Amino acid sequence: MSDNDREFNELKAGQLKTKLKAKGLKITMQRLLVLRVLTENEGEHLTAEEIYAKTCELHPGIGLATIYRTIQLLTQLGLVDRINLDDGSARFEINDADEKSGKHHRHHHLICLNCRKIIPFEKDLLEELERNVSETTGFQIVDHEVRLYGYCSDCARILGNMNDTEEMI
Repeated sequence: MSDNDREFNELKAGQLKTKLKAKGLKITMQRLLVLRVLTENEGEHLTAEEIYAKTCELHPGIGLATIYRTIQLLTQLGLVDRINLDDGSARFEINDADEKSGKHHRHHHLICLNCRKIIPFEKDLLEELERNVSETTGFQIVDHEVRLYGYCSDCARILGNMNDTEEMI
């Protein structure tokens, strides 16, 4: 991990501690460990079991039930997002709400149908659609989640080569 990554993680940890305090919660070791694991593994969309395994590397005595309770609490508080990527497991990541506006922006996910790689996609192209829907229907949109299914560049290349070979036969 580079010095810049460490600085970013320390800054993020400080922001998360502030959020815990603002919600009236104690800053416990278990909460900090879960937040640390999620911050250090940003973009990996960890399951509770993966969070537990990584937390045990930092603090071997922690229990799986404690991790589940902590994740549930942090999710209820809006510090952690629970995401469903249609793979049978709940996955978790740090909530990326805009600090100034408080507006939540959940990034989107590209899911490879071949290798099951999950690629976060940050660019939000739905703001105009949301605005239009709100204006025409009166519906107040608070969040959205987009999953696009297809083939990552590696699998597309491999599958493309396989299709080329099949066409030659």
